[in-house]
Amino acid sequence: MRSEEDFHEFVQARGSALSRTAYLLTGDHQHAEDLVQTALARTALRWRRVVEGGNPEGYVRRVMLNEHISWWRRRRFTEIHSEAALSDRSVGADESDAVVWRVALHRALATLPPRQRAVLVLRFFEDLTEAQTAELMGCSVGTVKSQGHLALTRLRAVAPHLLADEHSEVNR
Repeated sequence: MRSEEDFHEFVQARGSALSRTAYLLTGDHQHAEDLVQTALARTALRWRRVVEGGNPEGYVRRVMLNEHISWWRRRRFTEIHSEAALSDRSVGADESDAVVWRVALHRALATLPPRQRAVLVLRFFEDLTEAQTAELMGCSVGTVKSQGHLALTRLRAVAPHLLADEHSEVNR
């Protein structure tokens, strides 16, 4: 069956990008894997209609976002990574600054409410427009703008070193 092969090719080609998006949404590798698997399972059931719609990756991202929102609405808890758990990961001297920056970014993103985090992930990591983000999240463009503003303000307060590192890198 060609549609099964098409779906397999899609997963092979876009699986890494979808996993990255899921991780940025959830902040946890196991939850991200669950999110991708759930989204792909739901997409596989409707694959022919999804392909006919012309944007399979957008469809999977929408399923992931909806599922993620459902999860945090049901659970209503924020996972807080303790310093002890994060300090268990030793960073060798040969690790790049990019790894340290990514860990700091993930910590900062973990402080955001899920909706603000989703706006930042979709706007800046997935490079979607405000209109695309609003459509995907099922809200208005104004909500995307306000949630993005609040999220960036919060990140500047919690992790000003992320901006300082970015600017010092640019100035080199």
